[in-house]
Amino acid sequence: MKKLYIETERLIIQNLKQEDLEPFHAYRSVAENCQFQGYAPMNLKEALIFIKGQEHKIFGQAGEWVQYAIISKRLGHLIGDCAVRLKKPDPRIAEIGISISHLHQKQGFAKEAMLGIMTFLFEKIQVHRIVETVDDRNTASYRLMKSLGFRQEGHFIENAIFKGKWGSVYQFAMLKREWEGLKPE
Repeated sequence: MKKLYIETERLIIQNLKQEDLEPFHAYRSVAENCQFQGYAPMNLKEALIFIKGQEHKIFGQAGEWVQYAIISKRLGHLIGDCAVRLKKPDPRIAEIGISISHLHQKQGFAKEAMLGIMTFLFEKIQVHRIVETVDDRNTASYRLMKSLGFRQEGHFIENAIFKGKWGSVYQFAMLKREWEGLKPE
């Protein structure tokens, strides 16, 4: 496999680069932007170490999360990031996670990025299934999954320790055959 590159109408999704550090840190350091994510606010050094650990990763290693930059074409810089992993032991199942900067939310970027990733996974990689888990308090992500046509498969109550407390999640999924009936023209 090679480095992932996805282009949509307004976005480019590609490997994180060190030049993404400033905008990446700008939202990854804000507690409000991290509240439903698996990460805690990062200082500048932690953000740089994280980016350096991601920038040369190649897409497609089953079991490995790779974090990608979501770049606004208009602004010319990073406005969020997303993670993609092909599941192990079956890489025909993919999982996605997404974060959009608090400065760029409610503009349709999360939906556009997700549609770009879904198109790539279902049509180029030919995955059978995409799954997504969402903190059950994160109503914006819940609505996003529903608007994309994901099916809610479960609501797991206090199933994992999340930032020192028991957390609950919704699990969503979509099969390739469901995508075929929903995908944009």
